[in-house]
Amino acid sequence: MKTFAQMSLAELIRPEGHDCACGRHHQAGLKRLRIGEGALDALPGFLKDCQVSRPFIIMDANTRKAAWHLVEPVLKEAAIPFSTYVFEDAHLEPDEQALGTLVMAFDPACDGVLALGSGVLNDLAKVFAHAVRLPSLVVATAPSMDGYASDNASMIRQRVKVSFYNACPQAIIADTRILKEAPERMLQAGLGDMLAKYPSICEWRISHLVTGEYYCENIAGLVRASLQKIVDNAGGLKRREPEAVEAVTEGLVLSGIAMSFAAVSRPASGLEHYFSHLWEMMALERGLPVELHGIQVGIGTLLTLRIWEDLKHIQPSRETAQAFIQGFDEAAWEDMVRRIFGSAAPAILRTAHMEGRNDRAAHTQRLENTLKNWAQILDIVEQELPAHAQVEALMRGMSMPMTPAEIGFDEKDTHDALLGAREIRNKYLTSSLLWDLGLLYTIAFP
Repeated sequence: MKTFAQMSLAELIRPEGHDCACGRHHQAGLKRLRIGEGALDALPGFLKDCQVSRPFIIMDANTRKAAWHLVEPVLKEAAIPFSTYVFEDAHLEPDEQALGTLVMAFDPACDGVLALGSGVLNDLAKVFAHAVRLPSLVVATAPSMDGYASDNASMIRQRVKVSFYNACPQAIIADTRILKEAPERMLQAGLGDMLAKYPSICEWRISHLVTGEYYCENIAGLVRASLQKIVDNAGGLKRREPEAVEAVTEGLVLSGIAMSFAAVSRPASGLEHYFSHLWEMMALERGLPVELHGIQVGIGTLLTLRIWEDLKHIQPSRETAQAFIQGFDEAAWEDMVRRIFGSAAPAILRTAHMEGRNDRAAHTQRLENTLKNWAQILDIVEQELPAHAQVEALMRGMSMPMTPAEIGFDEKDTHDALLGAREIRNKYLTSSLLWDLGLLYTIAFP
């Protein structure tokens, strides 16, 4: 029997799904996919397959300029009516305001939602389509992130980054004529988002050992294969070679399918994403523009790798961990959360208290599992994480930013991001392991 990593895209998205050795049935909501030069020609047929006769098309000023001149003629030639909404915002955020704008602009004569864009527009379209119970499709405009085929959307609610779980697009069209002309920063972001898979798979495996969290090796293998596809084509991506752009886009879609199979973002998101979430929340709090998600995640990946390079040389101590939890000051912790999260702190604290973020019995159980499995944890790290220098070389080859300072965050901001990462939601991260060992607040930050 083929593993997911050995399957073609068509096999992966077959309607009947897949029974898996992990005991679960995996199925993608994605029905139709076309990647390559001229892929837009498939749009009329895909709309028909998704039972959409009049799409509500969402774009922004940038994606309209990049792709509408190619999309509009295809629709008109096929005599497909449509309605459009164009966000004119210079820095569009996937928040309540943007979603409410779509509600107010929606044409009720439409029976489907089509996103013309990438990250933010794709997320907004998924959430909006789910809310109005209509199928969604996406025409990708940049190989900048891996969320095209996932069934979750990264949104901002009450100034807190959250994941909304909804239906993934039923169809994806990725025409390399459009993708290869994307701004360099967006090409860099695609690589950054995929490099995050190194620590995310590593943390997923460790969490399975420490917390008993569900893990599927078949899905993890698919993510590794998608990551390798991107790494192998990084040079061609920088040169905008159509074949490399197509391969990278396929890798990004594969990663999204893996998330859809797992029904959570875990296979593709770990501590490195939480650096990004915290930096984005800091920027919003300060009224500053937000850097592309994949750029931030790439830098977060380098930071996470450096933390593990230090952690590999530490021998965990039960005494240190027990002394930490016995002396844990809940009031001081709440003050720290308020300082780091600002206006978002009340929502963060409510969630943390509800989920028992600092529960001592749970800490004891995780600590024992960590100490018992430390040798195996180090084996996982050795298997999954490349050297920091190797990833740095890939990023340098794409002329990417590699330090928080290059995107406007100083050492204190970055340390606060590490401290705050475990507070956003109940997800086991490298920072969770540090907290359990009593090291989070004392470790020398790389």
